[in-house]
Amino acid sequence: MTDAEAPALPDASAPIDDLASELREAVTGGLTRPRAYREQQLDGLVRMLLQHTSLWEAALKADLGKSEIEAHLTEIGFVVSEARAAKRSLRRWMAPTLVPAPLALQPAVAKTIAEPLGVSLIIAPWNYPLHLALAPLVGAIAAGCAAVVKPSEVAPATSRLLAELAPAYLDPRSVRVVEGGVAETTALLAQRWDLVFYTGNATVARVVAAAAAKHLTPTVLELGGKSPVYVHRSADIPAAARRIAWGKWLNAGQTCVAPDHIRVDREVAGQLVDELRRATAEQLGDPRTSPDFARIVNARHLERLQGLLGSGTAVTGGDSDAAERYLAPTILVDVDDASPVMQQEIFGPILPVLPVDGVDGFIAAMHGREKPLALYVFARDRDAVRRVERDTSSGSMGVNVAVAQVGAASLPFGGVGESGSGAYHGKHSFDAFSHRKPVLSKPTGVDTLRVIYPPFSDWRGRLAKRILG
Repeated sequence: MTDAEAPALPDASAPIDDLASELREAVTGGLTRPRAYREQQLDGLVRMLLQHTSLWEAALKADLGKSEIEAHLTEIGFVVSEARAAKRSLRRWMAPTLVPAPLALQPAVAKTIAEPLGVSLIIAPWNYPLHLALAPLVGAIAAGCAAVVKPSEVAPATSRLLAELAPAYLDPRSVRVVEGGVAETTALLAQRWDLVFYTGNATVARVVAAAAAKHLTPTVLELGGKSPVYVHRSADIPAAARRIAWGKWLNAGQTCVAPDHIRVDREVAGQLVDELRRATAEQLGDPRTSPDFARIVNARHLERLQGLLGSGTAVTGGDSDAAERYLAPTILVDVDDASPVMQQEIFGPILPVLPVDGVDGFIAAMHGREKPLALYVFARDRDAVRRVERDTSSGSMGVNVAVAQVGAASLPFGGVGESGSGAYHGKHSFDAFSHRKPVLSKPTGVDTLRVIYPPFSDWRGRLAKRILG
């Protein structure tokens, strides 16, 4: 099937009021349990992305102004890689894990079995509307769960395409896509799920968690926060500037792990700002005409970001165009912690730079804030890196790199505290949608447990205490 063809799709429109119960049958009835079925679904997901590459590129361009390369690096290619890796590893992930049985219970065999949690609800955000809808779905499929994916209505082109294509490639008995806004999300949250996976902001996460708590449903909450960068005086300043600029301007700053602001040792602050300006010019040229610089998702978010520009002095950028949803990459200096830009997650191409007095000054600033989703430190001084690693807390940490830790599937991705709970990527995605069930098997030929059966004589009581103590 080519991109230009209009695929013949089954009608997936159905009432959503009882979707959780409807899809649960796919798990309890055994449909999703076999490894071959999970592999088939993962293959379908990959084909859906690769057979319609230009359609996905066009949708991401319409929603966020993403270039083809950025769409592949951060969305299409990422999900394809996750799905293929999951398929390769599925036999190993699904295999029971033997664990030691205590001497007091011998002879016995102890093991854990990964079983699907059941039917899951995946609520995706708008900033990476394909990646953050389908990467969790890879975990759900691999674990043998059924799933409902609720894409963001703020990225309508991607949401629409996902709803149109999914039924042709993924079994509607176990996977559904539900479009809509607050009303549809509210109707979905009112149902009993076995896991709710939400990516977004902390305000909505509280609503999601409260709804899930009514049914004692576990949640994975992937949130955000003001992910800081610390640049130590020992850092390779030009290299740090290039890597920070790339991580910040990616998707026009609309990335949950983007560098939110920089705290830099006072003696190298001026040099860093100069190098950031140089790196921005090298990577984007004129950002307004660059094919590699994305756009703000809608007018409301652009207006919010424009309101933050007065928090400091723009040494580069600062201009915008409402008609194009364009905001230039902007570096702000003369910013303090009381300014509006430091009171909220920026989530856009505005980069405040604040001088600090060494590692102690950076750590002190972090202790007064919520724990971020990511933290970055640039330094060649190993003691400085160790201090930051030991004395701060964050969902993840990058040393002399920004954002790239998300691409390491062997690392869990998730937040801590205000920046979220739970983690996924790679096997961590499989684990997020699984229950690790403990199983103890003991033969009955010789009943070694008789020593703990009542009535207890003096000698049996003493023996039981020694064995179990």
